[in-house]
Amino acid sequence: MAITKAIPEVWAARILQALLDEHVFGGPQVVNREYEGDISEYGDTVHIIGVGNVAIKDYTRDTDIAAPDALTDSEQLLVIDQAKYFNFAVDDIDQAQTRPKLMDEAARTAAWGLRDKSDEYLAAMMWADTTNVVGGAGVPAANGGAYDLLVDIGVVLSTANVPDTSRFAIVPPAFEGFLVKDDRFIHATTSGDEVLRNGRIGRAAGFDIFKSNNVGAGRVQAGHPMATAFAEQLLETVPYSPERRFADALKGLYVYGGKVVRGSALAHATFT
Repeated sequence: MAITKAIPEVWAARILQALLDEHVFGGPQVVNREYEGDISEYGDTVHIIGVGNVAIKDYTRDTDIAAPDALTDSEQLLVIDQAKYFNFAVDDIDQAQTRPKLMDEAARTAAWGLRDKSDEYLAAMMWADTTNVVGGAGVPAANGGAYDLLVDIGVVLSTANVPDTSRFAIVPPAFEGFLVKDDRFIHATTSGDEVLRNGRIGRAAGFDIFKSNNVGAGRVQAGHPMATAFAEQLLETVPYSPERRFADALKGLYVYGGKVVRGSALAHATFT
């Protein structure tokens, strides 16, 4: 039984939902995804306009105010310059009741692979474009040092006027291990030792804390979603029958791009 023509939209929805479920760096708690609706294909460019600070002046009663200031603006480009694809087939010799399960599992695996590629891309970009570097070559994370490092990162972000709400910190498994041994973390988070959706492991020291291997060993990446813009689209999912095989196949094209627009709203640190 071949896949019907009604299936592409179904597969696209399933794969996009899986992408959202699996994203850490690309998740809405970490990046700004508001420009996503402006892209439709590989090579698209989104123009992001920024406005400079507005001057605040003293007001004197019964005195004319000054002429309006000319606003300064800046433009940054978010380019959809990354493209990945998947293409897999399930042989018709598999039983009819088994083949849909295999296809569904393969689609989930493809979604995980796509997410991993875009998360790697964002992790490298955010690390390179972070303005605030906390600590030296490596801060000891054992014996309470992990929690203390999060506090220090929070101080740096506050000094840079980054909003207190919606801050995130992405940590590798080793850092999580240090945190869960600290009573301050366990008492601060309602999740305890429960690993939540999208890699979230709890909240402490003013951060929603996420776990990801893509952050890199010995690294902590923190900040606010305003810092980074990200957009992704699964452009096509095409079911087909390979010419030389008795099989059902599915291929898909995924495009994405990102831009650090406020490096001052990011901070990172290394630990030992």
